[in-house]
Amino acid sequence: MRFTILRAVLCTLAALALLAPRPAAAVELDAISKAAAGYTVGDPKLESMYRAALLNTNKQVTIASDGTTYVKTGDIPAEWLRDASVQVRPYLFFAKGDPAVDALLRGSIARMGKYLQADPYANAFTLDYRVWERKFELDSLAYPISLAWTYWKQTGDSTIFTGDLSLGFDSALKTMELEQDHPRNSKYQHPEMVGRKGNPVAYTGMIWTGFRPSDDACRYNYLIPSEMMAVVALGQLEEIERVVYHNIVKAQRAKTLRDEVQTGIQTWGVIFTPNYGYIYAYEVDGQGNANLMDDANVPSLLSAPYLGYVKSSSFVYRNTRKFLLSKDNPTYYVGKLARGIGSQHTRENMVWPIAMLMQGFTASTDSERKDVLAQLLASDPGDHLLHESFNPDNPTDFTRADFGWPNALFSEYVMTTFEGVPPLPVGSTADLDFRGD
Repeated sequence: MRFTILRAVLCTLAALALLAPRPAAAVELDAISKAAAGYTVGDPKLESMYRAALLNTNKQVTIASDGTTYVKTGDIPAEWLRDASVQVRPYLFFAKGDPAVDALLRGSIARMGKYLQADPYANAFTLDYRVWERKFELDSLAYPISLAWTYWKQTGDSTIFTGDLSLGFDSALKTMELEQDHPRNSKYQHPEMVGRKGNPVAYTGMIWTGFRPSDDACRYNYLIPSEMMAVVALGQLEEIERVVYHNIVKAQRAKTLRDEVQTGIQTWGVIFTPNYGYIYAYEVDGQGNANLMDDANVPSLLSAPYLGYVKSSSFVYRNTRKFLLSKDNPTYYVGKLARGIGSQHTRENMVWPIAMLMQGFTASTDSERKDVLAQLLASDPGDHLLHESFNPDNPTDFTRADFGWPNALFSEYVMTTFEGVPPLPVGSTADLDFRGD
């Protein structure tokens, strides 16, 4: 009797194991391996850091049993929609030449579509699609849309836009529409927010978000960098719905929301300052309160041109950038070896390579781009990797030994800034009005 019961239990466990997503054999990405091995520029430090950065994403990847691509963030065993979207981004440059790279990207996009359906308020998931963290971050809805659109434009392949991915986009769009009027429509709460609900807000047409891309709770819940990214992503979604899915109704919904968010940014998110003129605020509440700062995590104010929201030459952006890269920005730090924007997610006087890279991507001169690269090379503590943050006086004092996001950005920065590789396409905001441009 006991043997029969034990055998039944073992059979049940075996069946459940077969149903659970399982890692497959390591993926061989020939194009990536060759690009890393073939990178020789006569600078051993740059060569080592570029190779380590380019190969880093593959170390974080698992091909699940359902054929999708799971990309953990690094030393935390979970996938963030934001991080993973950036981690696979450099591989878009190689998608046309290597079927394995292409399959990895397609699998990543497909998995994100499933995440959006599972819980659009979650920002991180496990390999078996369980919610790891349920912090509502607007950028977590925007990143998968932008990744899919960029893949389409880079490769010319629209077959990624399946019915299942469409359901994921439906979930994202519906959630963004609902969170336009958070006090009236939403039941979302989180223990890390003030009173579990966040501070009061007024209706602005923008989309309420609970958390920053640093995973820290917002002070004011209209986070302007995330609103900027939403404007870009909604424009991309409008094109996807119109051109690929041929759904004019959904395309119009995306366009309407995009226009309303843009109006909200330009009405509430631009603040006059005595020293810098009109600049973008980091957070506002629609009631007259504004938080003037930036955070290293992207979307950030500094990253606005990189995201495709505005040109680097924009009058308001130039003013904003000047403020952000000064000591008037409370998160800007200067050390002996590096200087840049940090985050309230880590301790004071810790510079984030992500923000340094955004400074490089948005620089208008070669000297500034090269200076950023030199500082990044100086940040190497000996493992040839970029980390979450580091002490600008002592790079061996850093946070997170394994963090995929900045390494992916570094490989993209080197390719597009110094190796002549054309940048990846971004959405257009040419039809939008911008204050002060």
